[in-house]
Amino acid sequence: MKSFAIKTLINAAAIWVAAWIVTGITLSGQAGWGQQTFTVIAVALIFGVVNWLIKPVVKLFSLPLFVLTLGLITFVINALMLLLTSWASDKLDLDFHVDGFWAALFGALIISLVSWGLSLALDND
Repeated sequence: MKSFAIKTLINAAAIWVAAWIVTGITLSGQAGWGQQTFTVIAVALIFGVVNWLIKPVVKLFSLPLFVLTLGLITFVINALMLLLTSWASDKLDLDFHVDGFWAALFGALIISLVSWGLSLALDND
């Protein structure tokens, strides 16, 4: 349970950084800090569920593309998972939106880098 909470907080921080850097990603534009914190944690939970349930299935069906592109298709799959998270957040009335594929691609790259760095800094022990 502790590991799940830490991973969710790392994802929340990474999503917040991506929303801060990438102009096509918006996160609760006019809300206060409390609402924005709730939104980013809820989006991190949705992002975690999407990556846990859907991403392995997509990776399995795109296995020939992994071989053909030497793994570079991972960036596209991560962008699609971020777009799916944006869609699910919209359905749940959360103030998180990704405007198009390129914003999702750059956002997914930033989220991957930030979450990787934070995971290294905050060891599971």
